[in-house]
Amino acid sequence: MASKPKPSVTSVPTGGAVLPALLSRPYPAVMGVVNVTPDSFSDGGQFVAPEQALAQARKLVAGGADIIDIGAESTRPYGSQPVSAEEELRRLKPVLADVVALGVPVSIDSMKSEVVAWALDQGAVIANDVWGLQRDAGMAALVAARGAPVIVMHNRDRADPAIDIMQDIADFLARSLDIAAKAGILPDRIVLDPGIGFGKTPEQSMTALARLAELSSFGLPVLVGASRKRFISTVVPSEPQQRLGGSIAAHLIAAQNGARIIRTHDVAETVQALRVAAAIRDQQ
Repeated sequence: MASKPKPSVTSVPTGGAVLPALLSRPYPAVMGVVNVTPDSFSDGGQFVAPEQALAQARKLVAGGADIIDIGAESTRPYGSQPVSAEEELRRLKPVLADVVALGVPVSIDSMKSEVVAWALDQGAVIANDVWGLQRDAGMAALVAARGAPVIVMHNRDRADPAIDIMQDIADFLARSLDIAAKAGILPDRIVLDPGIGFGKTPEQSMTALARLAELSSFGLPVLVGASRKRFISTVVPSEPQQRLGGSIAAHLIAAQNGARIIRTHDVAETVQALRVAAAIRDQQ
């Protein structure tokens, strides 16, 4: 029997068409996570082998993922080791093209413009920068030149429990948007991310979720990735793989407070929760 042909990547929206396609429904789009890293906090080492990473991507697509977010450098707040662009590319090259061929939009999770440029050349369509265009001086210009949507995330080098975290997030994102505007990135290609778990105490991460609606003042879609994050364990002690219930609770709150994209390791369960919540709201 002839093998089934791979989906054509030309069917995936690109540029300015990506976000409208993802945000057109009454419930948030779901981004599935594939980490080709040895040290990510939740699944480090599980998907380093290309065949394992591809199998996981297929599972996430089958579970309803609207986007696959693939990253090759752990950015966990504690214990991760920075890697070179060359090492990121070494990890990505055996798998990215096959993930793109699955036929859903692919986001490249990297803070390095060299890596993002290569990934966009291979068919990725979204840049996901955990330092919000503020670490790599070439990132904003690259994104603008390619016309790619970009996820701009709030981050800090370390948590400071004394600060007003929402003011800090707002100030950081305002700086990022100024960088984006000066580079020529169109506003309709920007997604904001409050950076749950990044440079925040657990209490500040929960505050960001509770007060997420304040980010609506920017007039841009918001992504939330609370999946398996450490703050869940401060409420109910648990290991990352045991935090599905807390992750879904956080993501339902995020959706209620305006999140339009949810980033998660557990796609099928999150899709079900978001769609059921939307169906219940429709009955009001």
